[in-house]
Amino acid sequence: MSGNRLAVIVATKGRAPLAGTLVDSLFAQTRPPETVIVVGSEAADLPALDPARPEVTAFVGRTGSSLQRNDGLALVRDTHDVVAFFDDDFIPSRFWLDHAVAAFAARPDLGGLTGIVLADGAKGPGIALDEGRAIVAEADRAPEAQGSALDESFGPYGCNMAFRTSAIAGLSFDEALPLYAWLEDFDFGGQIRRRGGRTARAEALWGVHLGNKTGRERGARLGYSQIANAAYLARKGNVSSVELARLAFRNLAANAICSLRPEPHVDRAGRLRGNLLAVADLLRGRIRPERILDL
Repeated sequence: MSGNRLAVIVATKGRAPLAGTLVDSLFAQTRPPETVIVVGSEAADLPALDPARPEVTAFVGRTGSSLQRNDGLALVRDTHDVVAFFDDDFIPSRFWLDHAVAAFAARPDLGGLTGIVLADGAKGPGIALDEGRAIVAEADRAPEAQGSALDESFGPYGCNMAFRTSAIAGLSFDEALPLYAWLEDFDFGGQIRRRGGRTARAEALWGVHLGNKTGRERGARLGYSQIANAAYLARKGNVSSVELARLAFRNLAANAICSLRPEPHVDRAGRLRGNLLAVADLLRGRIRPERILDL
């Protein structure tokens, strides 16, 4: 890299307090960022900012994860060497940014990195903030124990990912994937690999994804996206069609089985209804990701 100017982008919706907590934590990193961009979809999404930190910018952009990430990326891609994206409910290790910059410096062929998720509340009822902090703090006490290997079988996971800006020149998150933009991270990593770049999961990066349920797409909308976005991306060609089909079938099967005894935090019936609507649209040849806006 020609330099190591680092920016962090946080796309947020309905979680201003959590976004503010994340922004504060970024300045406790062993390697703080030069720039932090917070992009909401309305004024209520934006956290209160410390006027003593001019490196933080918060503004209202367009609505949707891909759109908000792109709005933030447009501000930093030409002026920074590395850009990291964190979900507003992610708690990164205090070494995360430092280790990411070091990994890019050591491997000029790397275009994108993602980290180890020590606990993922998105796969369950969610994790309380204090519990998430405790898990990360415990891992941070022995950072050398986490390892330093890179696993190139993994692409970026949207809650915690970083990119070399030269590797993503001209690329953007797909704005045809509306709202929560299911699988946008898969596609973005695929764009990098398609042009010859490499992506990997780094043991030296870790954190906890709280999986806060506020602001997330639920029920029929999410269920429709699980099928429609996979079908759309299969046609696009940046990600393996076999892998996308496997993901779509796994989600459909899980929603069908779990709808018999649904978890209290998951609208399985709604997801299954969305899955079946998408399958019907697929068979009729009219499936499209943006249909969730009508559901």
